[in-house]
Amino acid sequence: MANRLAHETSPYLLQHADNPVDWWPWSAEAFEEARRRDVPVLLSVGYSSCHWCHVMAHESFEDDTTAALVNENFVAVKVDREERPDVDAVYMEAVQAATGQGGWPMTVFLTPDAAPFYFGTYFPPEPRHGMPSFPEVLEGVKGAWADRRDEVGEVAERIVKDLAGRSLAYGGDGVPGEEELAQALLGLTREYDANHGGFGGAPKFPPSMTLEFLLRCHARTGSEGALQMAADTCEAMARGGIYDQLGGGFARYAVDRAWVVPHFEKMLYDNALLCRAYAHLWKADGSDLARRVALETADFLVRELRTPEGGFASALDADSDDGTGKHVEGAYYVWTPAQLTEVLGAEDAALAAAHYGVTEDGTFEHGSSVLQLPQEAGPADADRIASIAARLLAAREERERPGRDDKVVAAWNGLAIAALAETGALFDRPDLVERATEAADLLVRVHMDESARLTRTSKDGRAGTNDGVLEDYADVAEGFLALAAVTGEGAWLDFAGFLLDLVLDRFTAEGGALYDTAHDAEALIRRPQDPTDNATPSGWTAAAGALLSYAAHTGSDAHRAAAEGALGVVKALGPRAPRFIGWGLAVSEALLDGPREIAVVGAPGDEAFRELRRTALRATAPGAVLAFGAPDSEEFPLLRDRPLVAGGPAAYVCRHFTCDAPVTDPEALRRKL
Repeated sequence: MANRLAHETSPYLLQHADNPVDWWPWSAEAFEEARRRDVPVLLSVGYSSCHWCHVMAHESFEDDTTAALVNENFVAVKVDREERPDVDAVYMEAVQAATGQGGWPMTVFLTPDAAPFYFGTYFPPEPRHGMPSFPEVLEGVKGAWADRRDEVGEVAERIVKDLAGRSLAYGGDGVPGEEELAQALLGLTREYDANHGGFGGAPKFPPSMTLEFLLRCHARTGSEGALQMAADTCEAMARGGIYDQLGGGFARYAVDRAWVVPHFEKMLYDNALLCRAYAHLWKADGSDLARRVALETADFLVRELRTPEGGFASALDADSDDGTGKHVEGAYYVWTPAQLTEVLGAEDAALAAAHYGVTEDGTFEHGSSVLQLPQEAGPADADRIASIAARLLAAREERERPGRDDKVVAAWNGLAIAALAETGALFDRPDLVERATEAADLLVRVHMDESARLTRTSKDGRAGTNDGVLEDYADVAEGFLALAAVTGEGAWLDFAGFLLDLVLDRFTAEGGALYDTAHDAEALIRRPQDPTDNATPSGWTAAAGALLSYAAHTGSDAHRAAAEGALGVVKALGPRAPRFIGWGLAVSEALLDGPREIAVVGAPGDEAFRELRRTALRATAPGAVLAFGAPDSEEFPLLRDRPLVAGGPAAYVCRHFTCDAPVTDPEALRRKL
């Protein structure tokens, strides 16, 4: 018998629709039911490609005895953190404050007024490693609720009060300047892993937003160290097991320092951010590796994550069937020497093993290896390696594929639109720009209402029920701004403007601070507000970046002032915790550089015009904005009063409201940018 999750759009909630646990989605009705029955709420938060979420579901939520214990004593509420980042953020903050750590699955017990009083993450079915079993936890909470209700109430009240007192007062004390950005660079240099690239130890996450800061820092200051850290990290990741050497695309993170063994799930946001970072690295150093990885990652996004409606799915699972009916992490991606021989024959298998670092002992579990690229193939081997890769990819296609989370998240689609638009334009791949445009069309059609308010998710072309949060507005605006710059279609600038006006209207606090949820959103125990960049840019810093670009396009003082107000948090956090505010630092580089406004005017068919536009697209100036089209075109404000020069195409470069004389020579334009 299905429970109440059967009608949800989230693939994660649908995975639990047939559990014997009588799950409710997050709703006022669920808390009303808890009040009516006078029982606590068991809140379980996870997402569809989370390995331990599946483990706990299988061990506990699919177990009839455990389910009976839950159903009798609790109202059970299941939340997909990707659909409700606000609910996730508020209770994760409580879990981390109480236990010093957090993660998913997140298990929280709440009063019927949604106040948390007991916390955990994964609980095993029987006691192990000093952890109580999940049934023991359920019995303990049930007992506390029955016999020590006053104590429970006091704990809940104290936690809610603590959380309410955590409002952020960052902002208002000025924007980050040269000094703060130099300190941030120094801090990153100290945490840099010179042996393997990246920052910190294991587990090691791809530092996509920090890479953007380093590349912009190099462009603005000429710092060779910044470029070196970015390039070496990008090369180490691209040669490591975290990168799919056959199919392109990056896994979520590496469990070791050297990028060898990934946690195999592949997320839309990581691949969108990294695709863009490698494209920007290519602008800085022209390397073949950067170009190859940017294009392979873009092709992965289109091939594996594009939905029939033209949007992009959220993730591919880490686990899949290993051929024996067991779901095993990494089964789709790893190889043994015997498997290589079976597909390639002995001679080519030996070459493949050497080329991809496949060993007899294995670099992963059970003697299997994750494919890496320890060194480039020699020119003599290039064709043979290409043939080997094609045959291995074809053989891998025969394996059972990892599951896909098909929901379309507005924010992450915004990141994908920006990446595909820029990569397509830089490498002359109009098909990628088309895919970006189709995804943008879907967001406008399905996610946006007539007043430009966004819905966070959709599935199968049907909008979900959850309102967009700040990162949705900011990242979608970022995607639209990138699309405007590469297509020359001013409508995308207009759409970005509608979204950013709502940011100014509905998400701002005093002194430049921003909230993650709108003023009129559902009230939780506290209004979430997190400026730190983790797996994706925070809504706060993403909004600062989009507001700044929009202001450069339009000359809007209100949007520029809001961007500067929001960047006060980078002044505070950048020097102290640069790894956790990477996008904020990147936006600050753009602010310090202007950002530059580039207008290229001419006739579409004119080769000289196309050459100027291509040069402008390759600009490394941090956060530069580009408009191109006919002189005095109505499409973009930057094209107004920009005449041809001697009847031919010209490029105008301005910064800080001061313009240089127009140039007609691509080389002269390149020097300016």
